[in-house]
Amino acid sequence: MVCVTATLWPSVDNSTCRHCGSHVTDQFCRVFGDDLDRAHRCGECDSYARLSRGSAAGKEIQIPDPENSPGRHGGEADV
Repeated sequence: MVCVTATLWPSVDNSTCRHCGSHVTDQFCRVFGDDLDRAHRCGECDSYARLSRGSAAGKEIQIPDPENSPGRHGGEADV
């Protein structure tokens, strides 16, 4: 006898940032992520000002990206 397990929803792992690979919580993905609860950016690779305006949902944001503008991630630029 062969036993087959069927799931109603496919298993999806949205627990990592699509940009840097850092762990993100389900709640972070629901609040800041895109329509599929995926985080495109997170607190490890982006600033809160950008995340709260949609960068985690994959939107283009006018605030400079901390990866391209040193000192924009809550501190001074490394010298």
